[in-house]
Amino acid sequence: MVSSVEVHHSQILKGVLDMCVLASIIDEPTYGYELVQKLNAKGLSLPSEGSVYLVLKRLKAAGRIEDELVASDAGPARKVYHATDAGRDVLAAWMADWQAVRNGVDNVLAGH
Repeated sequence: MVSSVEVHHSQILKGVLDMCVLASIIDEPTYGYELVQKLNAKGLSLPSEGSVYLVLKRLKAAGRIEDELVASDAGPARKVYHATDAGRDVLAAWMADWQAVRNGVDNVLAGH
């Protein structure tokens, strides 16, 4: 049985996961599993690894990222994702919007 806290966490994360994924690959091309590890290492608890791949697909369809197959010494070629110029622009806008939302929420919750 899923708790209401877990459901709430999932809903909040769903609203910001695109931004977090894009921010995580903006400066360094990254493959999917490596991206999951980076997000987890930064304390972002994902509902499932698959959720990241859905975000990558959505960001690619929107023209915010591109992918390419890169040979790997450790096995088969890997799909590596990198941000487009449009992705860099939208991330800047998302970050400004996030700051405004976060500041508002912090103000509402202050003292509770």
